[in-house]
Amino acid sequence: MKLRFKDRIALYNLVAAAAITSLVFWVVYEVVFRTAFAHLDTDLRTEQADVVKSIGFVGDSIIITKMSEWEEQEHLQEEVNPTFLQLVDGQGQLLFSSSNLLKDRFPFDPAIEKPHFFNTILKDQLVRLGRFPVKNQKGKILGQLSIGISRAESTAVLKNLRTTLFVAFPLTLLVLFLAVSLAASKSIAPVLELIRSTATISDTKINTRLPLPPHADEVQQLAKAINDLLQRIENSFNREKQFTSDASHELRTPLTAIRGTLEVLARKPRETAHYEEKISQVIREVDKMNLLFDRLLQLARLESGAVLLKKEAVNLAAVFQVLATKNQAALAGTNTKLLLEIPPETAVLADRTFLEILLSNLLGNALKYGVQNGNIHCVWEEPTRTLTISDDGPGIPAEHLPHLFNRLYRADASRTAQVPGSGLGLSIVQKIAHLENIEVSVKSGAGKGTAFTLRFPQ
Repeated sequence: MKLRFKDRIALYNLVAAAAITSLVFWVVYEVVFRTAFAHLDTDLRTEQADVVKSIGFVGDSIIITKMSEWEEQEHLQEEVNPTFLQLVDGQGQLLFSSSNLLKDRFPFDPAIEKPHFFNTILKDQLVRLGRFPVKNQKGKILGQLSIGISRAESTAVLKNLRTTLFVAFPLTLLVLFLAVSLAASKSIAPVLELIRSTATISDTKINTRLPLPPHADEVQQLAKAINDLLQRIENSFNREKQFTSDASHELRTPLTAIRGTLEVLARKPRETAHYEEKISQVIREVDKMNLLFDRLLQLARLESGAVLLKKEAVNLAAVFQVLATKNQAALAGTNTKLLLEIPPETAVLADRTFLEILLSNLLGNALKYGVQNGNIHCVWEEPTRTLTISDDGPGIPAEHLPHLFNRLYRADASRTAQVPGSGLGLSIVQKIAHLENIEVSVKSGAGKGTAFTLRFPQ
């Protein structure tokens, strides 16, 4: 059977209340029970003390010295709260019994060495019986005294108490269930309001936020958490929309160029040299598209979390030698000097393949946005284990720095349309840096060049 959340709260509280109520009722009954019979046991001890005063000893024999005290009227009647007395010697032979016992006898237990109290029935009467060993001045047990008194009143009180508790128990649980159900309904009312508000949110109303409950409690924290989640979803949704728009724009540009070139070629026959020139243009545009697709796939792979790193000690100077060789033509084309200030023995713990991609993107950025006849500095600082790659290009205005690692983002002032690129390189840098536990930061300013700093783990 499936229960609503409110009913489950009521049920769990009811079970807990039932357990606690049962424990309380049991304690109450146990206290009353023990108190009632403790009072009877006290009366039995008092009666035993009075009887002992009437007993004397001669050798190992018991002598009854005050017979008249035992023949009091209360010992001769059987009606209202009678007291029953029986005295036997060490072998269980009867020495005396009160007249109200008539022919009945209390059992003799030779093993009794100290007072013993228990409930029994005598002549259809409920009796509390006390057995007391009779000892002489030397402490030797010479006989046994049994005293019985009625326990009818105590039993009646306990019976009435049991009846009351058995009747009160289900009534108490019923009242508790109704109270807890009402409290549960009041408690989950804010949650139901959140559910209703959440149900109205759709992709067209992604900017809607839940109203915060007035009380600063867990429900308010839940509402804040949901609002934070909605904000993250909205941000992601907007990024995806922007990414789709930018990607479409990036793809439309080379496709438009390719289409225009082919249309020109199709209008009339051309010279072979002209065809070769236009085909070269088409190939360059296809290469741009291929690069964009490759970067998109790299980024999707990094964001999927399916990348497995193989970390090892990588010689940083050797990696830059490889990158310098790959970018030799680009460096020569702009007459840019690559200045490496990295000790030959410098090693970092990283996945070599991904580290090369990261550094290649940063070096490529420095080449694209540097100046003719400029310098690219790559400096390693061992104490802080940081690598700084800086150029002397036009720099990046401060308002663009917070968005620099966003996908397809290109700062208008310094990333002009004349500079080739997809705007994905720095996004890939950030993703790889996160996987490698490398802290990446950037410092730049208009006309001051740009410096990327990588802090490697110790």
